[in-house]
Amino acid sequence: MSLTNTTIRNVRAARKTTKLFDERGLYLEVSPTGGKRWRLKYRYESKEKRLSLGVFPDVSHFADCSPDMLSASGSSLAGWRRQRS
Repeated sequence: MSLTNTTIRNVRAARKTTKLFDERGLYLEVSPTGGKRWRLKYRYESKEKRLSLGVFPDVSHFADCSPDMLSASGSSLAGWRRQRS
């Protein structure tokens, strides 16, 4: 199930950090202080990695960001993000 704007805006902070998963490794991390951050969880060279993509609502569209963006040459998503900045 895909996260909707209404669902994200209605999420309240809990005592612990919570994760609302969207799809393909993309999730929204809600901190106890109420902050909402987009993160992407992926695997690179058999290791789990986590990439912070931005704060909600400043960043709200991820059409061009997915684990499929890894090139055949083996570059990581973190390197891809640095190139885009």
